[in-house]
Amino acid sequence: MRFGVLGTGHWARTVHAAALAAHPTAELVGVWGRDPGRAREVGAEFDVPGSADLAGLLDRVDAVAIAVPPSVQVELAEQAAAAGRHLLLEKPIGLSLGEADRVVAAVRSTGVASVVFFTFRFQAGTSTWLTQAARTRLAGGAASWLSALAGSPFDSAWRRQHGALWDIGPHALSLLVPALGPVVSVQAGAGAGDTVHLVLQHATPGVASTVTLSHTAAPLSTGIEFSVHGDAGRLVLLPDTESPVESFAVAVDELAAAAVTGGTHPCDVGFARDVVAVLDTAVRALRSGCREPVGG
Repeated sequence: MRFGVLGTGHWARTVHAAALAAHPTAELVGVWGRDPGRAREVGAEFDVPGSADLAGLLDRVDAVAIAVPPSVQVELAEQAAAAGRHLLLEKPIGLSLGEADRVVAAVRSTGVASVVFFTFRFQAGTSTWLTQAARTRLAGGAASWLSALAGSPFDSAWRRQHGALWDIGPHALSLLVPALGPVVSVQAGAGAGDTVHLVLQHATPGVASTVTLSHTAAPLSTGIEFSVHGDAGRLVLLPDTESPVESFAVAVDELAAAAVTGGTHPCDVGFARDVVAVLDTAVRALRSGCREPVGG
Protein backbone atom coordinates (compact mmCIF):
# COMPACT_ATOMS: atom_id res chain seq x y z
CA MET A 1 0.00 0.00 0.00
CA ARG A 2 1.38 3.40 -1.05
CA PHE A 3 1.10 6.10 1.63
CA GLY A 4 1.41 9.84 1.76
CA VAL A 5 2.02 11.57 5.09
CA LEU A 6 0.03 14.75 5.63
CA GLY A 7 1.82 16.83 8.23
CA THR A 8 5.34 17.92 9.05
CA GLY A 9 5.34 18.23 12.85
CA HIS A 10 7.18 16.16 15.43
CA TRP A 11 4.68 13.24 15.46
CA ALA A 12 4.29 13.23 11.68
CA ARG A 13 8.04 13.02 11.22
CA THR A 14 9.18 10.78 14.07
CA VAL A 15 6.25 8.34 14.04
CA HIS A 16 4.16 8.42 10.85
CA ALA A 17 6.93 8.97 8.31
CA ALA A 18 9.53 6.97 10.23
CA ALA A 19 7.24 3.95 10.59
CA LEU A 20 6.17 4.02 6.95
CA ALA A 21 9.72 4.44 5.68
CA ALA A 22 10.81 1.36 7.62
CA HIS A 23 7.69 -0.73 6.96
CA PRO A 24 8.31 -4.00 5.12
CA THR A 25 5.22 -3.84 2.89
CA ALA A 26 3.96 -0.24 2.92
CA GLU A 27 5.65 2.42 0.80
CA LEU A 28 6.10 6.04 1.80
CA VAL A 29 5.56 7.99 -1.44
CA GLY A 30 5.61 11.61 -0.29
CA VAL A 31 4.99 14.23 2.38
CA TRP A 32 2.49 17.10 2.28
CA GLY A 33 2.66 20.19 4.45
CA ARG A 34 1.09 23.62 4.65
CA ASP A 35 4.64 25.03 4.63
CA PRO A 36 6.26 23.90 1.34
CA GLY A 37 9.78 24.39 2.67
CA ARG A 38 9.11 22.30 5.74
CA ALA A 39 7.43 19.62 3.60
CA ARG A 40 10.53 19.43 1.37
CA GLU A 41 12.75 19.20 4.45
CA VAL A 42 10.80 16.30 5.98
CA GLY A 43 10.51 14.56 2.62
CA ALA A 44 14.25 14.80 2.09
CA GLU A 45 14.84 13.15 5.46
CA PHE A 46 13.06 10.06 4.12
CA ASP A 47 14.18 10.40 0.50
CA VAL A 48 10.70 11.18 -0.87
CA PRO A 49 9.22 14.35 -2.42
CA GLY A 50 7.68 16.93 -0.14
CA SER A 51 5.35 19.72 -1.22
CA ALA A 52 2.15 21.67 -0.55
CA ASP A 53 0.42 20.06 -3.56
CA LEU A 54 -2.20 17.85 -1.91
CA ALA A 55 -3.97 16.84 -5.13
CA GLY A 56 -0.69 15.79 -6.67
CA LEU A 57 0.17 13.56 -3.73
CA LEU A 58 -3.32 12.03 -3.59
CA ASP A 59 -2.93 11.02 -7.23
CA ARG A 60 0.08 8.85 -6.31
CA VAL A 61 -1.08 7.03 -3.18
CA ASP A 62 -3.56 4.45 -1.95
CA ALA A 63 -3.81 5.85 1.59
CA VAL A 64 -2.84 8.83 3.71
CA ALA A 65 -1.54 9.06 7.25
CA ILE A 66 -2.59 12.39 8.74
CA ALA A 67 -0.81 14.07 11.65
CA VAL A 68 -1.98 17.69 11.89
CA PRO A 69 -4.12 19.63 14.42
CA PRO A 70 -7.60 18.05 14.67
CA SER A 71 -9.58 20.80 12.97
CA VAL A 72 -7.09 20.83 10.07
CA GLN A 73 -7.36 17.04 9.84
CA VAL A 74 -11.11 17.20 9.20
CA GLU A 75 -10.86 18.91 5.80
CA LEU A 76 -7.85 16.83 4.76
CA ALA A 77 -9.69 13.62 5.61
CA GLU A 78 -12.68 14.76 3.57
CA GLN A 79 -10.50 15.54 0.55
CA ALA A 80 -8.57 12.26 0.79
CA ALA A 81 -11.74 10.18 1.19
CA ALA A 82 -13.36 11.95 -1.76
CA ALA A 83 -10.31 10.89 -3.81
CA GLY A 84 -10.87 7.28 -2.71
CA ARG A 85 -7.85 7.15 -0.40
CA HIS A 86 -7.92 5.07 2.77
CA LEU A 87 -7.40 6.97 6.03
CA LEU A 88 -5.01 6.46 8.94
CA LEU A 89 -6.00 9.32 11.24
CA GLU A 90 -4.93 10.82 14.54
CA LYS A 91 -7.14 11.32 17.55
CA PRO A 92 -9.31 13.18 18.20
CA ILE A 93 -10.81 13.18 14.73
CA GLY A 94 -12.35 16.58 15.46
CA LEU A 95 -12.77 19.14 18.21
CA SER A 96 -16.57 18.99 18.17
CA LEU A 97 -19.22 16.43 17.41
CA GLY A 98 -19.99 18.29 14.20
CA GLU A 99 -16.40 17.94 12.99
CA ALA A 100 -16.33 14.25 13.88
CA ASP A 101 -19.59 13.69 12.02
CA ARG A 102 -18.07 15.27 8.91
CA VAL A 103 -15.22 12.75 8.95
CA VAL A 104 -17.61 9.83 9.47
CA ALA A 105 -19.82 11.03 6.62
CA ALA A 106 -16.80 11.33 4.31
CA VAL A 107 -15.72 7.77 5.05
CA ARG A 108 -19.16 6.22 4.79
CA SER A 109 -20.10 8.02 1.60
CA THR A 110 -16.96 6.86 -0.21
CA GLY A 111 -16.46 3.40 1.30
CA VAL A 112 -12.79 3.91 2.13
CA ALA A 113 -11.22 2.06 5.07
CA SER A 114 -10.36 3.99 8.21
CA VAL A 115 -8.20 3.41 11.26
CA VAL A 116 -7.66 6.00 14.00
CA PHE A 117 -4.31 5.72 15.77
CA PHE A 118 -5.31 5.33 19.41
CA THR A 119 -1.70 4.43 20.18
CA PHE A 120 -2.18 1.99 23.05
CA ARG A 121 -4.80 -0.05 21.16
CA PHE A 122 -2.09 -1.30 18.80
CA GLN A 123 0.04 -2.92 21.50
CA ALA A 124 0.10 -6.55 22.58
CA GLY A 125 -0.07 -5.63 26.27
CA THR A 126 -3.31 -3.73 25.74
CA SER A 127 -4.85 -6.60 23.80
CA THR A 128 -4.05 -8.97 26.66
CA TRP A 129 -5.50 -6.52 29.20
CA LEU A 130 -8.73 -6.11 27.25
CA THR A 131 -9.05 -9.88 26.83
CA GLN A 132 -8.67 -10.35 30.59
CA ALA A 133 -11.21 -7.59 31.20
CA ALA A 134 -13.70 -9.28 28.89
CA ARG A 135 -13.51 -12.44 31.01
CA THR A 136 -14.31 -10.55 34.22
CA ARG A 137 -17.56 -9.19 35.59
CA LEU A 138 -16.50 -5.56 35.93
CA ALA A 139 -17.86 -2.92 38.27
CA GLY A 140 -15.79 0.04 37.13
CA GLY A 141 -12.45 1.46 36.20
CA ALA A 142 -10.09 4.40 36.44
CA ALA A 143 -7.67 6.28 34.24
CA SER A 144 -5.02 8.74 35.37
CA TRP A 145 -2.65 10.55 33.04
CA LEU A 146 -0.67 13.41 34.55
CA SER A 147 1.84 15.11 32.27
CA ALA A 148 3.92 18.27 32.08
CA LEU A 149 3.46 19.53 28.54
CA ALA A 150 5.61 22.67 28.76
CA GLY A 151 8.89 22.24 26.93
CA SER A 152 8.02 18.86 25.42
CA PRO A 153 7.95 18.18 21.67
CA PHE A 154 4.15 18.05 21.94
CA ASP A 155 3.82 21.60 23.30
CA SER A 156 1.68 22.95 20.46
CA ALA A 157 -0.87 25.74 20.10
CA TRP A 158 -3.90 23.47 19.75
CA ARG A 159 -2.95 21.43 22.83
CA ARG A 160 -2.52 24.58 24.90
CA GLN A 161 -5.87 25.90 23.71
CA HIS A 162 -7.90 22.72 24.21
CA GLY A 163 -5.94 21.10 27.03
CA ALA A 164 -5.44 17.58 28.27
CA LEU A 165 -9.13 16.69 27.91
CA TRP A 166 -8.95 16.73 24.12
CA ASP A 167 -5.35 15.59 23.70
CA ILE A 168 -5.00 12.63 26.06
CA GLY A 169 -8.66 12.10 26.92
CA PRO A 170 -9.07 10.05 23.72
CA HIS A 171 -6.40 7.62 24.95
CA ALA A 172 -8.27 7.03 28.21
CA LEU A 173 -11.60 6.51 26.45
CA SER A 174 -10.04 4.18 23.88
CA LEU A 175 -9.38 1.78 26.78
CA LEU A 176 -12.28 2.35 29.17
CA VAL A 177 -15.02 2.16 26.53
CA PRO A 178 -14.09 -1.28 25.11
CA ALA A 179 -13.50 -2.60 28.63
CA LEU A 180 -16.62 -1.19 30.33
CA GLY A 181 -19.03 -0.34 27.51
CA PRO A 182 -20.45 2.85 26.01
CA VAL A 183 -20.57 6.01 28.11
CA VAL A 184 -24.08 7.38 28.66
CA SER A 185 -23.43 10.36 30.95
CA VAL A 186 -20.55 12.51 32.21
CA GLN A 187 -19.88 14.56 35.32
CA ALA A 188 -16.85 16.85 35.26
CA GLY A 189 -14.82 19.10 37.52
CA ALA A 190 -11.89 21.39 36.81
CA GLY A 191 -8.64 21.25 38.74
CA ALA A 192 -5.50 23.37 38.68
CA GLY A 193 -4.23 24.42 35.27
CA ASP A 194 -5.90 22.32 32.61
CA THR A 195 -6.55 19.40 34.96
CA VAL A 196 -9.97 17.78 34.57
CA HIS A 197 -11.69 15.09 36.61
CA LEU A 198 -14.46 13.05 35.00
CA VAL A 199 -16.99 10.53 36.31
CA LEU A 200 -18.31 8.40 33.46
CA GLN A 201 -21.50 6.36 33.76
CA HIS A 202 -21.41 3.41 31.40
CA ALA A 203 -24.41 1.75 29.77
CA THR A 204 -24.40 -1.26 32.11
CA PRO A 205 -26.26 -0.27 35.31
CA GLY A 206 -23.91 0.29 38.22
CA VAL A 207 -20.75 0.45 36.10
CA ALA A 208 -18.84 3.73 36.31
CA SER A 209 -15.30 4.95 35.85
CA THR A 210 -13.20 7.95 36.80
CA VAL A 211 -10.70 9.83 34.67
CA THR A 212 -8.09 12.39 35.71
CA LEU A 213 -6.15 14.20 32.99
CA SER A 214 -3.59 16.98 33.10
CA HIS A 215 -0.93 18.60 30.95
CA THR A 216 0.01 21.00 33.74
CA ALA A 217 1.04 18.58 36.50
CA ALA A 218 4.24 19.05 38.49
CA PRO A 219 7.03 17.11 36.76
CA LEU A 220 7.58 14.84 39.78
CA SER A 221 3.92 13.78 39.80
CA THR A 222 3.64 12.70 36.17
CA GLY A 223 2.60 9.20 35.21
CA ILE A 224 0.01 7.04 33.44
CA GLU A 225 -2.14 4.23 34.80
CA PHE A 226 -5.34 2.55 33.63
CA SER A 227 -7.30 -0.04 35.59
CA VAL A 228 -10.59 -1.89 35.77
CA HIS A 229 -11.92 -3.83 38.73
CA GLY A 230 -14.48 -6.55 39.31
CA ASP A 231 -15.02 -10.07 40.57
CA ALA A 232 -11.50 -11.20 39.63
CA GLY A 233 -9.79 -8.25 41.29
CA ARG A 234 -8.11 -5.22 39.81
CA LEU A 235 -6.51 -5.33 36.37
CA VAL A 236 -3.87 -2.64 35.85
CA LEU A 237 -2.43 -1.50 32.53
CA LEU A 238 0.77 0.53 32.43
CA PRO A 239 0.91 1.30 28.71
CA ASP A 240 4.04 1.37 26.62
CA THR A 241 4.85 4.99 25.78
CA GLU A 242 8.27 4.26 24.31
CA SER A 243 7.36 2.37 21.12
CA PRO A 244 4.97 4.52 19.05
CA VAL A 245 6.72 3.63 15.78
CA GLU A 246 6.14 -0.07 16.36
CA SER A 247 2.52 0.60 17.32
CA PHE A 248 2.00 2.69 14.21
CA ALA A 249 3.38 -0.10 12.04
CA VAL A 250 0.66 -2.37 13.45
CA ALA A 251 -1.96 0.26 12.60
CA VAL A 252 -0.62 0.37 9.02
CA ASP A 253 -1.00 -3.40 8.72
CA GLU A 254 -4.53 -3.29 10.09
CA LEU A 255 -5.60 -0.48 7.74
CA ALA A 256 -4.24 -2.48 4.81
CA ALA A 257 -6.20 -5.53 5.94
CA ALA A 258 -9.42 -3.52 6.29
CA ALA A 259 -8.90 -2.04 2.84
CA VAL A 260 -8.44 -5.46 1.27
CA THR A 261 -11.37 -7.14 3.01
CA GLY A 262 -13.73 -4.19 2.96
CA GLY A 263 -14.29 -4.68 6.67
CA THR A 264 -14.42 -2.21 9.52
CA HIS A 265 -11.87 -1.82 12.30
CA PRO A 266 -12.55 -1.57 16.07
CA CYS A 267 -10.76 1.81 16.03
CA ASP A 268 -12.40 3.22 12.90
CA VAL A 269 -13.93 6.67 12.55
CA GLY A 270 -17.23 5.43 14.00
CA PHE A 271 -15.55 4.51 17.28
CA ALA A 272 -13.54 7.73 17.19
CA ARG A 273 -16.76 9.69 16.71
CA ASP A 274 -18.17 8.10 19.89
CA VAL A 275 -15.02 9.19 21.74
CA VAL A 276 -15.52 12.77 20.54
CA ALA A 277 -19.16 12.61 21.72
CA VAL A 278 -17.97 11.86 25.26
CA LEU A 279 -15.36 14.65 25.16
CA ASP A 280 -17.96 17.08 23.80
CA THR A 281 -20.27 16.08 26.66
CA ALA A 282 -17.46 16.60 29.18
CA VAL A 283 -17.05 20.18 27.94
CA ARG A 284 -20.77 20.78 28.53
CA ALA A 285 -20.55 19.19 31.97
CA LEU A 286 -17.64 21.45 32.92
CA ARG A 287 -19.67 24.48 31.92
CA SER A 288 -22.92 23.44 33.56
CA GLY A 289 -21.58 21.81 36.70
CA CYS A 290 -24.17 19.06 36.19
CA ARG A 291 -24.22 15.50 34.94
CA GLU A 292 -24.77 15.62 31.20
CA PRO A 293 -26.12 12.83 28.99
CA VAL A 294 -23.87 11.88 26.09
CA GLY A 295 -25.32 13.34 22.94
CA GLY A 296 -27.84 15.36 24.93
